[in-house]
Amino acid sequence: MRKSFILLILLGFISIVSAQQGDIYHGNWIDLNKNGKMDPYENPKLDIEKRIDDLLSQMNVQEKTCQMVTLYGYQRVLADPLPTPQWKDKLWKDGIGAIDEHLNGFRGWGKAPQDHECVWPASKHAWAINEVQKFFIEQTRLGIPVDFTNEGIRGIESYKATNFPTQLGIGHTWNRELVRKIGEITGQEARLLGYTNVYAPILDVGYDQRWGRYEEIYSESPYLCAELGVEMVLGLQKDFQVASTAKHFAVYSVNKGAREGLGRCDPKTSPREIENIFLKPFKEAIKRGGALGVMSSYNDYDGVVVQGSKYWLTDRLRNDFGFKGYVVSDSDAVVYMYNKHKTAATYKDAIYQSVMAGLNVRCTFRSPDSFVEPLRELISEGRIPMNVIDDRVRDILRVKFMVGIFDKPYVEDTAKADKIVNCDEHQQVALKVSQESLVLLKNDNLLPLNKNEIKTIAVCGPNADDAKYALTHYGPVAVEVTTVLQGIRDKVGDTTKVIYTQGCDIVDANWPESEILPMPLTNDESDEIAKAVAQAKAADIAVVVVGGNGRTCGENKSRTSLNLPGRQLDLLKAVHATGTPVVVVLISGRPLSINWTDKNVPAILAAWYPGSQGGKAIADVLFGDYNPGGKLSVTFPRTVGQLPMNFPAKPNSQIDCFRGGSRVNGVLYPFGYGLSYTKFKYSNLKITPKVIAPDDIITVMVDVTNIGKVAGDEIVQLYTRDVVSSVTTYEKNLRGFDRIHLKPGQSRTVQFIIKPDDIQLLNENMQWVVEPGEFSVMIGASSVDIKQKGVFTVVAASELDQERQKQQGRLKLADYVKVTSQEADNPIANAFDGDLQTRWATSQNIASVDLELVDNARASEISIAWYKGNGRKYDFEIQLSGGGGQWITVFKGKSSGYNNGLEKYEFNASPATDLRIICKGNSENSYNAITEIVLSEFKGN
Repeated sequence: MRKSFILLILLGFISIVSAQQGDIYHGNWIDLNKNGKMDPYENPKLDIEKRIDDLLSQMNVQEKTCQMVTLYGYQRVLADPLPTPQWKDKLWKDGIGAIDEHLNGFRGWGKAPQDHECVWPASKHAWAINEVQKFFIEQTRLGIPVDFTNEGIRGIESYKATNFPTQLGIGHTWNRELVRKIGEITGQEARLLGYTNVYAPILDVGYDQRWGRYEEIYSESPYLCAELGVEMVLGLQKDFQVASTAKHFAVYSVNKGAREGLGRCDPKTSPREIENIFLKPFKEAIKRGGALGVMSSYNDYDGVVVQGSKYWLTDRLRNDFGFKGYVVSDSDAVVYMYNKHKTAATYKDAIYQSVMAGLNVRCTFRSPDSFVEPLRELISEGRIPMNVIDDRVRDILRVKFMVGIFDKPYVEDTAKADKIVNCDEHQQVALKVSQESLVLLKNDNLLPLNKNEIKTIAVCGPNADDAKYALTHYGPVAVEVTTVLQGIRDKVGDTTKVIYTQGCDIVDANWPESEILPMPLTNDESDEIAKAVAQAKAADIAVVVVGGNGRTCGENKSRTSLNLPGRQLDLLKAVHATGTPVVVVLISGRPLSINWTDKNVPAILAAWYPGSQGGKAIADVLFGDYNPGGKLSVTFPRTVGQLPMNFPAKPNSQIDCFRGGSRVNGVLYPFGYGLSYTKFKYSNLKITPKVIAPDDIITVMVDVTNIGKVAGDEIVQLYTRDVVSSVTTYEKNLRGFDRIHLKPGQSRTVQFIIKPDDIQLLNENMQWVVEPGEFSVMIGASSVDIKQKGVFTVVAASELDQERQKQQGRLKLADYVKVTSQEADNPIANAFDGDLQTRWATSQNIASVDLELVDNARASEISIAWYKGNGRKYDFEIQLSGGGGQWITVFKGKSSGYNNGLEKYEFNASPATDLRIICKGNSENSYNAITEIVLSEFKGN
């Protein structure tokens, strides 16, 4: 009752204010400064920069500095859900840059969602945001609207909204179109609720699987992070419905030992790796996506704190990448310069360093006065020039103008929010994302399950009936969640009995100490595992749902181990020992070292944190109503002792040289890996052109066919390798991918474009160049399962015509000659180049070379120069064919073994379409090689 009474007073205040200021609204423009005329900054038809110039000229220091700070919303810093008369005495009487997380339902870590009547329903929330905005439009001198910011990496953070998987799950879809749709939905729902700036996407690249925020990355591949990040930005900023603020800039995800101390100190990476790995997603999101916001990170790099670095916040971000939006600090990044990094003698000095470096808006859980008052002192003291302040404020105003809040500051149709936010149509998209994010890691013919043949299913595990994985921070906080248990029950209905016990908790009482000092099971733990065993014995199938949750993964939740935490492995081993077939569903925010599970359990499904629709999506896959097609966007190491173990990697950097050595080699599951209920065949790789200048592009095409019995998705992956380079480069670079859906027997040609940026490197002088030389192209189903290979060559522009003429000869040759085998460095083309120093070679003991002859050919002789290293002698045959697959031997012989020149072999002339040379090695000379072939009837001449 007291709350309602206070609300009525607030409503009365707003109504009076609105009545007094009602004459400022003029249809297509708003008299923001209440002077009775249209000023340039109020003119919707005027160029944005001119509007900013006019507004800046009217702003005083108090108004400018208020734009450079965020006010955290209700129950975070702000005590009021709606404006009160006292606001006229607060700092924000002169305006405010942003209000963050206002009425979004989140009250703090581990706390129940807000229950205020302005939080929900959506229309009431939008109305409340409008009321707050009215204060700034109508009750401040210049009427500068506030930017309502909010989190949104898996749906907009609201009491309810469309709830998607975490970014790690989204990354495993490898689906550009779907990620853009996620952005569009998140941005649309945000704007309908009143938010105008969404803190998403996270563009940090995964590096160390122990890192707590691993659940929030798209991938460990900078290319995949960049591609999906660009799509998310474009979706969010569709029609400038909201601004997209990418985070965390820069070099945030590679701190020493994956530790997450409050300063995020001491990233361990090299300058070249920073450029190749950690900056690429930000660069692409700004250049191609046009991101209007960037959040500056806590950490230092090589002793320089990013938050206070002009190099990072101005030279790189604005001058190199062309960033035009505003930089907001990550929480306490400014004060950490003073109390954590110790690079500022006082908090005031930290403010000075930050603003001079390029910070526009400070955002943290402190009163805005704590930043604005020292900032005003710095200005009055002359330490921060007014032109710097003007530059910082200009960027803030630009974003506000671009998202349209100077002209349309309010949610115009609040009732529409009830219809659209978390609507059925958006839920169907969320289900599709959950389905596409699932990765089948192992399947020994156990999946899919046939519910008509199963009478009883035993479900256990700490994540089987727990919805918390879908309700963490940075997304919707109170939506309905379908757990795995509920998804299975809904799927099988009343025809199959589903029995459940938890089996164990996510962690044990001594965790995390138990990761290094295991303790015996308690009686209660043993009893609960025994319950799961009894149920498994009574069932036809056991589904064990293990992994992690907010207790083991998330912000400030880095680990020292990648094993299943707590008693989960004990539970799994006990259930497996019953002999009942076991399916493991792995719900986690990071890859886990599930070595025993991989070796012993017949079916494993990785589900990440699959969103509110996760239980339904998982049941769809288990019972074959959806064919899993997700692929790993990260690497599963076998143990933390291998870290760092990720993709991409330098040659031989992730494996020791000798077998039987002192450590475990190889990964558990490689980057790009994932199984399906069907199989796909790759064929007909085409690379055009084969020779390019450094500024040219390459087109790569490959045919993919579903050769299985069910429809399914395949994620076709393209990798490149610079064969010889001036500096070491990665073994494989992901440079293209496409998720395609094929029915049984259906084929599709997939096309990729390789641009100069895709093959450039940083040379010894840290200059981006495309070096001449040969590049490998590899297309396959994962980074190790390569199905098709090819090459192209980069030459200097002055040599392009000459090299292409040579290449044309090689291409023509390839149409008329076929070999059973050849070494990559010794192709058959070498046998037709007129050079006895080059050769075709194969390590096969018996190999053949087939030559197509000209029309109406009557071959009677051939000259062959054999490779004679070490005095090799070759047994060989020459055969002719007139078509139809029948071959007749016309000559048998042996090379001389010492003569390195051409040797002529004659035989009876006869009509033929093809000639075959069969090379026969022996125990002493199994290696076959030819340096030159001369045949006048050869069609490739």
